[in-house]
Formats: sequence, C-alpha cells, structure tokens
Amino acid sequence: MSGARRLVSLEDLGDGDLERIVRRGVSHSAGTSVHHEPLAGQVVGIYFGMTSTRTRTAFWSSALRLGAHVITFGPSDLQTNTGEASSDTGRVLSGMLDLLVARTGRPTGELADWAGQHRMPVVNAMTEEEHPTQALADLTTLRRHFGSLEGLRVLYVGEGNNTASALALALGRTPGVELQLRTPPGYGLDPRLLELAQGHARRCGAHVAESHRMEPAPRGFDVVYTTRWQTTGTTKPDPDWRRTFQPFQVTRELWRGSPEAVFMHDLPAHRGEEVTADVLDGPMSIAFQQAENKMHSAMAVLEWCHGAPMEDRVAGAALGEGRTGSEKASLW
Repeated sequence: MSGARRLVSLEDLGDGDLERIVRRGVSHSAGTSVHHEPLAGQVVGIYFGMTSTRTRTAFWSSALRLGAHVITFGPSDLQTNTGEASSDTGRVLSGMLDLLVARTGRPTGELADWAGQHRMPVVNAMTEEEHPTQALADLTTLRRHFGSLEGLRVLYVGEGNNTASALALALGRTPGVELQLRTPPGYGLDPRLLELAQGHARRCGAHVAESHRMEPAPRGFDVVYTTRWQTTGTTKPDPDWRRTFQPFQVTRELWRGSPEAVFMHDLPAHRGEEVTADVLDGPMSIAFQQAENKMHSAMAVLEWCHGAPMEDRVAGAALGEGRTGSEKASLW
C-alpha cells in the first residue's frame, strides 16, 4: 500500500487486513495481546462533528493506552465551517498530526478528501453512508463470543442505515456467514453498498439478503441485531414513519424461532421503540459487551493504521467466551 493507510470505508481493507484487525481486537478483548505503546510520541487527532459516547471514548482511550498524545476537535473548531476546501483541511492537518479519527455524519466524500494526502492515516468514525469501525467492533464481538464466525446466521432488523451497511460489507467478506436484513419499506440499505456486499458474499462464500417484510417469521438465527430507529443526526421525511417501523420492533417473539440467539445493538438504545427492555436487558443480550469491544477494536484499528506489530501471547487468540453449537441453551 502506497502512502498512509486509511480506513474511510471497509473497502479500503483487504480481506487479510479485515481478518487481522478482528483477530487483534479479540486478542485485546481476551487480554492476550502484546503491545509496547507503539504510538508513543505520536499525536492523534480526534474530530467529532456529532455527538458520540462509545466511538469517541473508544478511540480516545485506545490512543492513550497505545501511548499517543491526543488533540480533540469539536463541530465548530475547524475552518471547514467557514468554507475551507476539505482537501486543504486534510493537507494542513497531515503536517501536524500523525493520525486522524473523524466522525462527520456527512457524505463520505468529504472524509475521503481529508484522506487524499499521503502522510496521515484517516479513520472514519461514522459518515452518512457507512460506520466501518462499528462493523469491526461487531465482528470482534461475534468472534469473541462464539470463538469463530464460521456458519453464523445473523438477523438484522431495522433501518438500513450506516451501521447496517457496514455490517453487510463486513459479514459479506466473512466465509460461511449468512446475513439476513429485514428493513422497513423505503428504509433499506443504500443499493450501491448492498450490491457491493452481495458481490463480496458471492466471492467469499457468504450470503447477504434483504427483505422489507417481517413475514415469514425468521427462524434459526444465532444473532439478532438492531439499531435505534432515529439514526444520529438524521430526520425522516415521512411524518408517519413510526407506523412503518412498528412491525420491525425486536421483541421476545423473535426468540420463538431462534431460542439460542444472542442480541446485539450498537447503542444508544431506546427501550420500547426499536427493542423492548426485556430483550435489551435480558440474559441473551451482549450489547454492552459489544460496546466495550469498541475500545478493543479501536486499538486494533489504530495499530493497523500505524503499521505496528500485532502480537498475541497465544497464537490465534480468538477464543470464544459464550455458548457455541450444542453447548448453547435457551435462556428465555
């Protein structure tokens, strides 16, 4: 790879890079990683133009744990607000920072402009179309819990937002995985990104499919995943959108057909909207482990961007901590 490594989209990662980052995230989560502050003496910039609890804290904490100094920028701090060309912003920051993590919430093209220089790695902490670091945390969580991704069946229920798109792009490149997306009519995945994910799935022996109905009732899944209905920083043009979304609420009824499934949510959650409280706070929810794994995955992303060695105390440290196969039992 010429120039600085970048993670503006999951498409910036080769299959081997995706695998290494996920394995390293699992290693950090399991406490088997070896690192000696590879970012010592480096300056990491963290720009968030939108609210964030998990992603901002994950990258800030990760940078500090890896030995870096951190400079943070808020939504009103950069001259992009006064009309500076985004490519100029990237060039200026690349002369002062060693790495930049940015959440714009705007179209990905702006962040791609920031990454257009060849000195400073840029990490997408969420744009309008894609949330790649969320997907990396999700795969880290799945591998940490199940021990392997092979043969997992994942059901995503809810809006086809940037989290769903990134999940499809990541799981589509994971051999043996099936991802079924049930999204409300008119609120599906970006067709371009869905096509990309399905192309990867055909190449890698995975399966990605989208439907805009909850019937027939989904059955036999290992994972049920949702996100909040009102994505951060967005509004819906249809004033009656909640009626369209209501059949896609995640309730315990889904566990009738998938009694052993775990529940995931990228958070924040609105109990009683996209998910009922007894699911989010129930015994099969791993949503808060998933949130913690954002930090472990963020460490892996920063190490990959820096080109740091990714050593484990135990080779292939990707051991699951949850129930797998015949060992799983319904907790409902």
